[in-house]
Amino acid sequence: MKAVAVYPGKAHTTHLAEVPKPKVTDVPGGRGVLVRMLRLGLDGTDKEINAGEYGAAPAGQDILITGHESLGVVEEVGPAVTEVEPGDYVVARVRRAGESLYDLIDTPDMTTDDAYYEHGISRVHGFLTEYYVEEPRYLIHVPERLHDVAVLLEPTSVAEKGIMEAYDIQRRLKVWRPRRAAVLGAGTIGLLATMILRNRGLEVTTFGLDEPPYLNSDLVGAIGATYLSTRRTSLRQAAAEGGGYDLVFEATGYSPIVFDAMCSLLARNGVLILSSVTGGMRRTEVPSDAINLDFVLGNKVMFGTVNANREHFEEGVRDLAVAEARHPGWLSRLLTHPIPGLEHYDDALTALGEPGAIKVYVEIAEPATGC
Repeated sequence: MKAVAVYPGKAHTTHLAEVPKPKVTDVPGGRGVLVRMLRLGLDGTDKEINAGEYGAAPAGQDILITGHESLGVVEEVGPAVTEVEPGDYVVARVRRAGESLYDLIDTPDMTTDDAYYEHGISRVHGFLTEYYVEEPRYLIHVPERLHDVAVLLEPTSVAEKGIMEAYDIQRRLKVWRPRRAAVLGAGTIGLLATMILRNRGLEVTTFGLDEPPYLNSDLVGAIGATYLSTRRTSLRQAAAEGGGYDLVFEATGYSPIVFDAMCSLLARNGVLILSSVTGGMRRTEVPSDAINLDFVLGNKVMFGTVNANREHFEEGVRDLAVAEARHPGWLSRLLTHPIPGLEHYDDALTALGEPGAIKVYVEIAEPATGC
């Protein structure tokens, strides 16, 4: 079968490969699930892997099949599988369990292992292929009515994890009823975080670099949030005009803005969520005494979050369903750049850098239609 793969650590080696088709028997104990891929979403991680910045092949292999934002349909299950059946739409979790205590309790997103396992990223093949086989515990069943937008579930799960963890942390306050939230960044994760917070009834301001109107700002407004361009309004100005924010979700990929948010945006007892993965060497000067004093006297929290586990994916299904019911067609507007077929993987990687690209995705196969 066809697959798109790289030689990890070697820049611009993405290529179309022929690899063996997997079988349900590849998973022991009759627990295999054969999934036919339908759609694969791409993001900056895929571009960085293509640039040779990181990525690791499975043990004993020299290539890594890329792609981690999946949507597929179950074609065959092993005799011991009861969780899913042929015809079910599924999205696969990205992290697989390693050896740490957190891995053993099925929260590999919190692993303490130095070596971690992520489909299409680190030590496990990804989903930019025609078929894959997986264990049921790593598959999330998606209702058929959501299959058109379910390729957004994996990035939704990342935002879900950060927001759910913020609420968990704020249990320290006994009573925490956040009213105002700020989302820094209006890309895919930022828009999905905006959606989640609006679903929870918060007043949300989403900050982006570009000046409105454009698609991302329109999407923010369409679900009742406010869009502000940081070219027109600084974080400090926004906080001064409306007061501090109880929850701030950072998803810009620009690390200096974190310190602006710490200084300017957080209300007392506020929580700042960091979700950007920044691999550069950027440096900035910060008012460290003022930040320290403000966090101490204001009982403020900042934490980092990466990846997601089952509960975050399942919460993501619920939020996608709520968004689709409240704002029909809104999620589909995020799917800006469809690429037809695995053969056009170069077009997909190029589209990641195009203006107006929110979600680039490869159409690998069409869903089967009934009689």
